[in-house]
Order: sequence, then C-alpha cells, then structure tokens
Amino acid sequence: MEIIVNDRQHEVEAQSNLQQLLQELGITGGRIAVELNGEIVPRSGFKQCLLQVGDSIEIVQAIGGG
Repeated sequence: MEIIVNDRQHEVEAQSNLQQLLQELGITGGRIAVELNGEIVPRSGFKQCLLQVGDSIEIVQAIGGG
C-alpha cells in the first residue's frame, strides 16, 4: 500500500505498523520524532500504530554535532 514519508511516496506491506516502517528505513535508534497525519506519535506507540493507505508521516532525526 502507498503512504507518504517526508513528502515522498513510499510502498509498505498491508498491516504494517510504524515500528516496522522505521526498521525498513534503517531508523532504529537515536532521537527521533514521528508525526502521523499531523499528530505526534510517542515512541511507546510505534508498534501499535497501524499504517493506512494514504497516511502522511513526517520523521525528524536529531543529529548531534559541535
């Protein structure tokens, strides 16, 4: 099924959850913020958050530096 991730179309398996998407994208650790259809999803909810056709997801990853 097709979803939007950071303004780009992305194909995922039906019944995928947010945690599976992040693993597929190689985003498995670190400090991230995820917004699903305009709502922030807490890290504790990634596994329970099932993706639907047309969902819009924004992922922001904090990168340290100095």
